[in-house]
Formats: sequence, C-alpha cells, structure tokens
Amino acid sequence: MKQGTSTDTETLFKIDKYLDKLVKKIELLSYVNPVNIESEKEKFFASKYLTNPVFHYPNIDFDKFNLHREFFSLPIERIEDEKIRDLYEEIIYFYSGLIQSIETIGSGKKFYYNSLHSFGTPTEKDVENAKFILHFDADYDAEHFKPKFSPKETETIFREYSGRYDFTYNIKYSSTMGAIAMVLNNTKTLVLNNKHTFSKNEIGILTNHEIGVHMVTTMNGLLHPLKIFSHGFPNNVETQEGLAVFSEYMSGNLTIKRLRELAYRVIAVNSLAKGYSFSKTFRLLHNTHDLNREDAFHITVRAHRGGGFTKDYLYLSGLKKVIDYYESGKDLGLLLTGKVSLEHIDTIEYLIDKGLAVKPKHFTDSFQENKNTNKTVDFILKSLIS
Repeated sequence: MKQGTSTDTETLFKIDKYLDKLVKKIELLSYVNPVNIESEKEKFFASKYLTNPVFHYPNIDFDKFNLHREFFSLPIERIEDEKIRDLYEEIIYFYSGLIQSIETIGSGKKFYYNSLHSFGTPTEKDVENAKFILHFDADYDAEHFKPKFSPKETETIFREYSGRYDFTYNIKYSSTMGAIAMVLNNTKTLVLNNKHTFSKNEIGILTNHEIGVHMVTTMNGLLHPLKIFSHGFPNNVETQEGLAVFSEYMSGNLTIKRLRELAYRVIAVNSLAKGYSFSKTFRLLHNTHDLNREDAFHITVRAHRGGGFTKDYLYLSGLKKVIDYYESGKDLGLLLTGKVSLEHIDTIEYLIDKGLAVKPKHFTDSFQENKNTNKTVDFILKSLIS
C-alpha cells in the first residue's frame, strides 16, 4: 500500500511539519552540560572530595510555556489512522517531558524526576551486569589508550573516516561539554571537546559511534516524507546508544576498558537513584571501585548534571538489547532509518509499507563484518543478563 492523497494524509503532513518545527527548538544536551566544569573540578579536588560542585548552565532560548501549549494544541485527533495517531500522541508526551526536563535543569530534584520520567533508572539486572563487567581487569597502559591526538588532528581523522559515507556535516569545538565528542542532531554537527587529547582507541570508538551511527541515523532521518524520523521516536535513546556501542564492537574497538566505563556509568546512575550526593557518588567510584579521580569526576558529572541525569545507564542496556536483536537475525537497517526505537519496529515497517517512510540510504559501515577479535569481550557480552 502506498501513500495516497487523502485529506487524512494531508492532515498528517501538516501536523508532522509543525511538530518538526517545534522539536527543532529542543536539544537537551545543549542545555544540560555545565559551563563551569573545570573550575568546579579544581574546587572539588581541593576540598578532598567533600564539597559538592555548584554548576551553572546555558540560558534557555525558547518560551517554555508557549512551546508546551503549541505541542498540546496539535489536532492529532484528526489523524484517522489509529496506529499513526497513537504514535504521534506518544511523541507529543515524550517531547513535553523533555521540555519539562530542560526547564528544570539546575533545580535539583525537579530535574531528576523529569529525567526519570524521560529515561528511567537502572533495574537490578542492569546493576548486576555492571558489577559483572567490573570483575574484569583492563590493560590501561596499552599503547592504543595513550593520549596522542589534538582536537585538530582528531578532526582530520574524522574527515578521512567520513569519506566512506555519502553525506557531509559540520564540526565545531566546545570547552564546556561533559563528553569528549557528541553529535547535535538538529544542526548536523559533530562537537569535539577542545580540551581533550584523544587516544587511538578513543578515535576508533568515536568515529564508529558518533558518525557510524548517530550521524548515519541523523542523515537517514532527513530522507523520509515524515519528519518524526529525524527528531526522534519516544524512548529512542536506549536503542540509538545501544546501536552506537554495538558499532564500536563490530568495528573491533570495544575494549574491556570501554565496557568498564559503561559499567561505571550504570553504578553512578544507580547511586543517584539511591539519593547519593555528588561527593558520595564520586567516592563510590574512586574509593570503592578504584577508578582514577579524573574519570570518576567525569562520570559523576555526567550522572549528576542538571540535578540528576539518568540517561547514562541506557548505553549498556541498549547494547544488550541490540545484540539480542542482531543475533535473532532481524534487520539492523530498520534501526538505522532515523532516531527510532526497538519498541516501534512494527510501526516503522507499517510506515514504510504506507509510503510514509523509506528504507535507509546510509548503512553503518561496521555492520557489514564483525571485526572483533577480543574473546574476553565476546564472553562478557554473551554473559550479560537480558
């Protein structure tokens, strides 16, 4: 069945187009990263890890009340197709939750509860998987882990890597971001941390993670008649981050060190859920789990920024779900059609069948062949609890 010219289809496109305009104003990661991380780190270390940092955040440049009102004034009841109408209802509630998260950044518990609503919190299985991973030691002194490449050199390597894909994107630098690299979907931009010196392994991880998945799904999302693929389905973060880490694995760049990093993130978010302060979460990672203080601070910032950001546990749970999906022989291409989620596979196929979506033009390079040779990594991934 292909797309028709009915009044219903015209209504759907009008709603989708207006929703796309509204969503472009929302980029949570643009607001939740503190602008004073380095100065607060110095104070925190000087306090012997006892004084909680006081973070400041970028100003919000949109009218929160009006944006809420515009979302809920969309006439989705006019969409006659029940399956599509239900999807758009989910989308409106999902993005309303993100707006609430943005407007409460820095407010402590309010932001945490909004983050909890949008991203959830680790289950007992997630925590058990994290603790299992931490039983395995990593060779932190290996040559490919040593910092070597400046941000400018890293940009050059990214540009060379990206030659395998038929798209272009922007690269810019930031000195205030919590991550060492990230993709901003709305502006098709890769942001590199200009205060970081990158290792060979980090570049292998980031090229396959940020470009091979995040930028691929950004570009594929723009090719559909419906723009919801571009701005994101509900609960897409777990699937997208799971795919991105799976790309690290398939390209041969997923190490025990990296798996331990993802496990520490789960531990940090779980401590947040227990009500631990920044200081207590840091000391749990640094003193109890023997993580060096720089990495412990960085992971603690990621979990506690904004007032409590729970997103970070989803990398490990998403990886496990994507591996299960892949090993069942299902089509990875459907997950690359845009910012989509595993829970909506049937809906994606339905929209393609209706002519309202297309199959992916760009396909993650690493998914063509499994290049992992680390047997311990294989053992760990096979042992994770679903």
